[in-house]
Amino acid sequence: MTSPTGNDDGYARNVAPDTARIERLLPGPIERIWAYLTEEDKRRQWMASGIIGAAAEAPVEHIFRHEELGTDCGEPPAKYAALAGESRIHGRIIACEPPHLLAYSWGEGTPTPSQVRFDLETRGANVLLVVTHSRIAKQEMMASVAAGWHTHLDILADVISGRTSRGFWNKHTRLELEYAQQLSPP
Repeated sequence: MTSPTGNDDGYARNVAPDTARIERLLPGPIERIWAYLTEEDKRRQWMASGIIGAAAEAPVEHIFRHEELGTDCGEPPAKYAALAGESRIHGRIIACEPPHLLAYSWGEGTPTPSQVRFDLETRGANVLLVVTHSRIAKQEMMASVAAGWHTHLDILADVISGRTSRGFWNKHTRLELEYAQQLSPP
């Protein structure tokens, strides 16, 4: 099945041994999608609350409450038990060029921080959102990262379209199993 982007089936792809990339075509305008990335009250509806600075080196804090994302969320699998309830991820802005580019470190203070980059491009009345998560330290984390972004972006599409999302953990768990079988380094 081809996604509305015409590039793939909506699944994340390895674009380097330590990098996953996923695309979504969302209803515009671009300023609205930018707001869902950067404004806390909008971002908490599909991913996490917390601050995102607007200049290089500004702090980033994501406060995840996955159980609040939609209905029928399910429980986190045992390996993610520490993420039940509230969990936090910190970073620093690498690049911020509204409304086209936002990039920041992910997991500052951990032994292996990674990086996330959001590129936005107007496509008629829609916006192509490309999420690239790089510097993923372990190949076994690739399936989790890909499933996480896939699930969060599906929730974003639901929120923007006024649909009720089915929630995070049930979908993430199913997708992580799929990605573990499908993803391999390029």
